[in-house]
Amino acid sequence: MFVDEVRITVRSGRGGDGVCSFRREMFVPRGGPDGGDGGNGGDVIFTASHRLTTLLDLRYQKHYEAEDGKPGAGSNCTGRRGKCVIVGLPVGTVVYDDDTGEILADLTEDGVTVTIAQGGRGGRGNGNFATSTNRVPTHFEHGTQGQQRQLRLELKLLADVGLVGYPNAGKSTLIAAISAARPKIAGYPFTTLTPNLGVVQWASDRTFVVADIPGLIEGAHEGKGLGFQFLRHIERTSFLLHLIDVSEWAPEQPIESFEVMRRELESYDPSLIGRPFAIVATKIDISGEGERLAALQSYCSRHRYTCLPISAATRSGLAELTTFVGQQVDHLRAAACGTKS
Repeated sequence: MFVDEVRITVRSGRGGDGVCSFRREMFVPRGGPDGGDGGNGGDVIFTASHRLTTLLDLRYQKHYEAEDGKPGAGSNCTGRRGKCVIVGLPVGTVVYDDDTGEILADLTEDGVTVTIAQGGRGGRGNGNFATSTNRVPTHFEHGTQGQQRQLRLELKLLADVGLVGYPNAGKSTLIAAISAARPKIAGYPFTTLTPNLGVVQWASDRTFVVADIPGLIEGAHEGKGLGFQFLRHIERTSFLLHLIDVSEWAPEQPIESFEVMRRELESYDPSLIGRPFAIVATKIDISGEGERLAALQSYCSRHRYTCLPISAATRSGLAELTTFVGQQVDHLRAAACGTKS
């Protein structure tokens, strides 16, 4: 089961108390204060891993508590620190404070760790308060409380290219044809209920990652269909492919389909409209007289949009598509590296 949003509660450990103790040994008549410090409470730590692909485990375990620190002891013995809790999360997980909406962490790289709840500090024992004027201190400190947080975890898939289009536009068929991904394919709307990732090799040593986003419909940004649930996965992509069904039996007109998709993206996140994109005319093997394809190509020519006709079933145009997209992704990666440097 693919789960991309959960709410959990985390609590770090409370710090152990310091103690009040005095040295008591034979032949040592004036033993001084020797109360040890309490141990720090354990932390709650999140770590990103490529081995995980879903937040399913966190749906069933919603509470994570680190161990409290142990109190100090005599002879200046410090209490043991509480054990930390380490929670593995998929790469691409964004951690929000559920109460304020603040982003606490964005785990975009494998192996990245972040302390999401700091353990409480252990209290000081009376051995820390001895001075020249107070040689018999009885004062000690209690440990501080740990942090408790209500969190919302949101998984946004990390992909170079996002496939966007109406249900049955051919997204799943395309990703199956150009990568090793094997999504469910059927001739009815909303066949794809979860996003799929595929790695596409377009040159001997060059690859890019493509995400098949479940079909959008008009009003998706308002919660209609499946779009609102999965639109978040488009945010991570750097290049978009708008798949338009130009078959003679397509229920929507090609130009109208494209314009509806653009409006939905803009309504969800205006920055998505500024992403580089291309239009892919799908199912050209059953386009009949080709009137819909010709109308779409004419529209793209007027607006200077790139239009790539393909048929995933016959593999027509797939080599040209993957080469074009691979080159675009390489340019975007180089530009991103130049910006960072």
